[in-house]
Amino acid sequence: MFPRTSRSGGRIVVRKSFAGTVLAVLAAAVLAACGSEAGNTAGAGAPAGGQPASGGSTSTQQQPDHNEADMTFAKEMIPHHTGAVEMAKLVEGRTSNTALLDLAKRVQATQAPEIQQMTDWLGKWGAMPEMTGGASMPGMNGHSMPGAMGADDMTKLSKAKGAAFDRMWLDMMIKHHEGAIEMARTQLGKGSNPDTKSLAQKIIDAQQAEITEMKAMLGKQ
Repeated sequence: MFPRTSRSGGRIVVRKSFAGTVLAVLAAAVLAACGSEAGNTAGAGAPAGGQPASGGSTSTQQQPDHNEADMTFAKEMIPHHTGAVEMAKLVEGRTSNTALLDLAKRVQATQAPEIQQMTDWLGKWGAMPEMTGGASMPGMNGHSMPGAMGADDMTKLSKAKGAAFDRMWLDMMIKHHEGAIEMARTQLGKGSNPDTKSLAQKIIDAQQAEITEMKAMLGKQ
């Protein structure tokens, strides 16, 4: 529709209603332009594809899955377990005690896979310990580890036979197990990796039960 006009003194006069409409349309156009500019400004700060902006809070960054205590536990328990396995291997041919022979087999069957498990962890963490040469049996040259036996202890044990061997082996393995339990309890208190802490608890449960078993064997000597 065209705006109504009137003549006044030879001039065409546009009615005020039309002028008001024009002003309203212009105001709406200005507001729309402002809104579009604001939207473009806000969108410029966001990456394409709706992805969040980089440089977020450090709390969202991935945390390490292990700490120093976890690495120490694995590094020390590997040679400690190795010592127990070496002791268990000495049983065959030195005793006829079936209970002791059975226990020695269980020690090897349990601790050998745990050694591999801990070795895999250290490899994953890039924390493999340096291998040192020496005449001592593995796991038996570090008295700093609780319950660890020295080379002299192992030599004496290897020369024993029969009931004397049984008593010496049980005494040594009880002390060795007690040392492992102490190390595992330290790990439960200081470690952060759930897998290492789970293994520590497994060691405590299994070796405490074996200590009870070995003490019962000693009572029958």
